[in-house]
Amino acid sequence: MPTVAIYSMKGGVGKTTLAVNLAWAAATMSGRRTLLWDLDGQAASTFILSDGRKRSEEARAVLECDIPPQDLIEPTAVPGLDLLPADGSLRTLDQIFVEMDRKQLLRRLLDDLDRHYGCIVLDCPPGLGFTSRQVMRAASLILTPMIPSTLSRRAYDEVRASLAEDEPGGPPLLPVFTMVDRRRLTHRAAVEAEPGYPVIPMASAVEAMADHHAPVGDYAPRSPAAEAFRNLWRLIEPRLADR
Repeated sequence: MPTVAIYSMKGGVGKTTLAVNLAWAAATMSGRRTLLWDLDGQAASTFILSDGRKRSEEARAVLECDIPPQDLIEPTAVPGLDLLPADGSLRTLDQIFVEMDRKQLLRRLLDDLDRHYGCIVLDCPPGLGFTSRQVMRAASLILTPMIPSTLSRRAYDEVRASLAEDEPGGPPLLPVFTMVDRRRLTHRAAVEAEPGYPVIPMASAVEAMADHHAPVGDYAPRSPAAEAFRNLWRLIEPRLADR
């Protein structure tokens, strides 16, 4: 079962946007039964995809092995796409992994879900620490969203160095340019310098996700942004098969 982690050292770079729309693409384009596991205590993916009901703060209990993940998983409005929601109990995720003291905890939990899903997408919290190490051990592929800027490129380089040092031979890392505005000279220059990096445009359709509580492909299927997400899935699905 392929596991795609959406991970960045920086927040505000379109991580949740990428996670939600990639999970949508896996479910709708390939017919894979897909799970989006929201590991970010801000719960943005959960806000977009869930039914809006109030939850107890139980997401931490899954990682502490007090309740099985299946007890919290819920269907979304997208056929074939389920959600394992986040809540405020994950705001100290690094601390949870330290307390559990199991280097392969996340991977073991994912293995338990293996027979139920054809793809799992992880919306990971930003930062480098114990959580990032768990993700690097568990993922088949890590997508790193970055705005075409010097600081975002610096953050990507730090993630790449950390992966090489902590998990040599670990999953491949794929940078993805997000929130790209081709009217900006710096954005155009960055994209032209790395023609192999996928590009997700800055678009009002993307910004409306929280209002629609849906992936872009559901309410703006003909938009350039929706096509960019479809193209991204077409790019990475063969890589997942190879893994």
